[in-house]
Parts: sequence; C-alpha cells; structure tokens
Amino acid sequence: MNESVSIVSLIANASFVVQLVMLLLLAASVMSWVVIVQRTRLLSASRAQMLEFEERFWSGVDLNDLYRECQHSPVPSAVENVFMAGLKEFGKMRQQNTSDPDAVMAGVQRAMRVAITRESEALDTHLPFLATVGSTSPYIGLFGTVWGIMHSFQGLASVKQATIATVAPGISEALVATAMGLLAAIPAVIFYNRFASRVDQLITGMHTFADEFSSLLYRQAHKIQQAAKAEAARKNAEN
Repeated sequence: MNESVSIVSLIANASFVVQLVMLLLLAASVMSWVVIVQRTRLLSASRAQMLEFEERFWSGVDLNDLYRECQHSPVPSAVENVFMAGLKEFGKMRQQNTSDPDAVMAGVQRAMRVAITRESEALDTHLPFLATVGSTSPYIGLFGTVWGIMHSFQGLASVKQATIATVAPGISEALVATAMGLLAAIPAVIFYNRFASRVDQLITGMHTFADEFSSLLYRQAHKIQQAAKAEAARKNAEN
C-alpha cells in the first residue's frame, strides 16, 4: 500500500513535462491493450474459421452449394472470400466461353491473389501501431527521465547544501517515466511478434488453399475443354 501511495505521489509531484510524458505513455499502453485484445480475438477466430472451412471444402460438398453458404454468411472469413473470388471468376470465364484452361486459371489465380492481398491488409490492421509503441515508448520515457533529472539539478541552484536527499525525489519522479515507457513497450513488442507470426501463418494457409483450389479448378476446366472438343467432333461427324 505504501509503495502504491509513494508512486502516486511521485507522479503527482513530477514536473508538468514529465507528467505529460507519463500521460502519453499511459494512453499508448491502454490503446495497445485494446488492440491486443481485439487482435487476439480476431486472429483466433480467423484460424478457427479457416480450419472449419477447409474441413467443409474437402468433405466433398458441391462447390456451388458451398459458394451459396459463404454468400449467406454474416461475416465471411478470409479463406471464404478467397474461395468466392476464385469460383466467381471461374464462372465468369466459363460464361465468356473461354475454353483454354490456362487462360481460365490465369484469371482465377489473379482474382484469388487480389482477395488474399485484401485479406492480408485486414489482418495486418493495427499491427503497425503496436510496432510503433514498442519501438518509441522507451525513448519517450527516457526523454521524460532526462527532463526530470535536468529539472532536479536546476533546483540545486537555490539550495545551499546539496545532498542525496535533495535530489532523490526529483530523480525518482523522473525514473517513473522510464518505467512507464518500458511497461508500455514490452507488451506491445511481445504481442506484435506473436500477431505477425499468426498473420503469416494465415496468409500461408490462404496461399496453400488457393494453390489447391486452382489445381481442382484446372482439372475441371480441362474436362470442360475435352467435353467441348468431343461435342464439336461429334457435330462435324454428323455433318
């Protein structure tokens, strides 16, 4: 209890600039924890949704039925958006009577790459803020400490006898700023690295799904081409 009271008193008795630095660090720390909680929930949900969707996808369900399910989903997951982008482009290419499988798959892969890029940007949202807090907070706290120590030593000019007891309170107030800077930076750095790793895993998973889905659609496009050639040969034989 005495320690908490002394820390509060040190903050209350600090100079205006040091208090401003502490307030800035406190705001950065609070905002960082808001981002941490929000990103933790989002990335965990995205991982679970990806696994659930891939299980449904490889269960043998009809792709058109799965597409309609994804369309009616309140908030489609990242991999669902990639799937819908690819299948939608595949349908467009078929409607344009494009029989070349390579041309069809070029359009499909381009559509899925765009979708993956958009989803990657959404997953990376707010992560630069954590990186900024983690890299700048110690220096902001150090600035407050240096300023507080300067203020303490300037106060010695009006004191006839300088002792440790004279400068100790001012230096203690200044060091609180450094401590707050570290308290804001350490969680931000830890969770930034953790989130960056999770985002990379999700992006890799989307690219892997896109490659597998492309292979499946290529086989289907090749079958359509063969069927079209067989139909054309049959008509020529009849004529």
